[in-house]
Amino acid sequence: MKRKLLLVSILLFASLMVFAAGGQDTKTTTGGKKVRIAILVKSLGNGFFEAVRDGAQEAAKELGDVEIIYQGPSSATAEGQIEIINNLIATKVDAIAISANDQDALVPAAKKAMEAGIKVISFDSGVAEAGRILHLAPSDTELIGRSQMRLMGELVNWEGEVAILSATAQATNQNAWIEYMKKEIQENPKCKNMKLVAVVYGDDSSDKSYREALGLFKSYPNLKGIISPTTVGVAATAKAIQDQGLTGKIQLTGLGLPSEMKAYVENGVSKAIALWNPIDLGYSSTYICYNLVNGKNTGKEGDSFTAGRMGTIKVGPKGLAIMGEPFTFTKDNIAKYAAMF
Repeated sequence: MKRKLLLVSILLFASLMVFAAGGQDTKTTTGGKKVRIAILVKSLGNGFFEAVRDGAQEAAKELGDVEIIYQGPSSATAEGQIEIINNLIATKVDAIAISANDQDALVPAAKKAMEAGIKVISFDSGVAEAGRILHLAPSDTELIGRSQMRLMGELVNWEGEVAILSATAQATNQNAWIEYMKKEIQENPKCKNMKLVAVVYGDDSSDKSYREALGLFKSYPNLKGIISPTTVGVAATAKAIQDQGLTGKIQLTGLGLPSEMKAYVENGVSKAIALWNPIDLGYSSTYICYNLVNGKNTGKEGDSFTAGRMGTIKVGPKGLAIMGEPFTFTKDNIAKYAAMF
């Protein structure tokens, strides 16, 4: 009798073990855990990056097993971003997508993250090649820079003094765009009567950008136009033009959020601005990070990422991937897009 009881007990225990082992099976590559993707932006409180966050969350919802961690320093500094990267390493996120305040200063911290097994990409404003797997550019650098100067040329009838009010002096993307703005004004025959008189920096601060705009008005009384390739700077410059009663006297274009620039475009302070869709930028970055974490892509030259509604994004030389072309907003269409971002 004791032997029978012992045999029944053994069989029952074995059955329970098989059942338990079967209950641990999973269809996901991450063992049922969510892929934790950090979106590290230049600074918090910036409408452009809040739209990036919304796009990332849209992609996370589609993918299902993704958690978005949205972080940034209170002011646009490399030091603030480095501190956050170190914290993200400690919390063992799976991927980090960075819009860099300084392409070179972030490399050591970004490399440390990659050495810890974290997939690191940059978007919008790039980290230097040694500190990331790839960089997602919102559009082609040359096209952005040259198109901004051509748009300004149209607004000032291709003559007069123009200036540039940028973000920080270290901002990778703005600096690259400005180089092509300079080339366009030098090389385009239509720009022969235009003169670039100054490049100033508002450090992506509304207050400082406003003061820099006032400084341009004072220093260059014959100024005909300002290009501000930064969402913070273009809105601050628009306010300065309006406050000083210079609407129609000084033309303004740049890269601005429709929601922030709608009133200025509709009342003629700025007749046209341009921008890519930041929602798409966050959306695409999330898909790229997710595919890297799950081993679907490597990020090497020639690799193609499937990115949901954005289709296919291909990686080119030096790990550069292009999302799309910038779009021009005027009084005829800005209201539609202002409701989105």
